Amino acid sequence: MLFSLRELVQWLGLAQFEVFLHVFALLIFSVLLAVKVDGFAPGLSWWNVFIPFFAADGLGTYFTAIVSVRLFQDGEKRLAVLRLFWILTILSLKFVFEMLLCQKLVQRNPDLWYGLIMSPVFILLQLLMIRACRVN
Repeated sequence: MLFSLRELVQWLGLAQFEVFLHVFALLIFSVLLAVKVDGFAPGLSWWNVFIPFFAADGLGTYFTAIVSVRLFQDGEKRLAVLRLFWILTILSLKFVFEMLLCQKLVQRNPDLWYGLIMSPVFILLQLLMIRACRVN
């Protein structure tokens, strides 16, 4: 069973624009990943493959800052601070995961084990479970 857009917006705390932004980044990343793995672009580095995710994180942070400032100006101070804290937590955990994974793919560092790389995702999943229980 797939979630509706309304349920995703409610559980993730993201706006519809932010959801579409991250889905579009995932689509571009998938194309770049296929090109990289198949060897069609030998000069394409892993950092270039991950650029859509980094751009989506930056644009999402910018959008969140704008929305929080607008909410703060409208007198919704509590909602502005909660939204800003929640979205920045999600985006920072996602960004740390992307950075660690990209470093592992580039350097093949044995000290950077996959449990460490996945730890931001595990934290994010726990936070989403708590939020899902609080929403309904």
